[in-house]
Amino acid sequence: MERKDFLRGLGLVGIGSLAIPIINACSKDDDASETSTDTDTATDTGSDSGSSVTCSVTPSETAGPFPTITPSSLVKSNIVMDRTGVAFTINITIKNTKESCAALKGAIVDIWHCDKDGYYSEYGGTGMQSVNYTSVHFLRGRQTTDDNGLVTFTSIFPGWYSGRATHIHVHIYNAAGTSLLVTQIAFPEGSGSAVTLVNASTANGYTKGMSGYTYNAADNVFSDGYTNELATVTGSVAEGFVLKHTINVAG
Repeated sequence: MERKDFLRGLGLVGIGSLAIPIINACSKDDDASETSTDTDTATDTGSDSGSSVTCSVTPSETAGPFPTITPSSLVKSNIVMDRTGVAFTINITIKNTKESCAALKGAIVDIWHCDKDGYYSEYGGTGMQSVNYTSVHFLRGRQTTDDNGLVTFTSIFPGWYSGRATHIHVHIYNAAGTSLLVTQIAFPEGSGSAVTLVNASTANGYTKGMSGYTYNAADNVFSDGYTNELATVTGSVAEGFVLKHTINVAG
């Protein structure tokens, strides 16, 4: 993302020590030069059903303002480190629109998200984020997809911060390290959803509740449509939650 786009996203400032004082920095990024566009499509003809399903590249989104600084140094599946919160397993499947939406083996997948209080590692101590986490790397990791196009991460359920719905950032590369897509994962919301249940779990340290929460429909990344970015989340606060999501790239 170009500097001018990044600066344009810093328009509003949050209030309070528990919220990251940035609202628009994770807004839509018009400069998608690093990523594939969503115009590539492929037809997947499932032999079991005989029907044709057209899939397209998942929408690209901004990586900023807190992308992983050196992702190649964080090859790991357990990304919790010292963070506490509700247990969370993240399963992401990568498919290739250039191969009839077949699973993409060998793709490199980076993810990162905030902690239960809305803070990111590798940043802070500035107006963007009050708490200084520049020397730690929690809730960031890299994995390579298996034969089924799957990567799995062990984490804690993300919190939220002013101006953004709950989300996960994802950057996907091919096996040679060429960037294929930067995108984000949205979460189901509403009564009984994991987002609602987790943020009511003060016993696990989620102290904000849902007061002031920005829902997907008003989020400055997802508000123009998030159907293809919406994950499935199952489980419970007591047992932990499991996210499943498929991302399509032009591999």
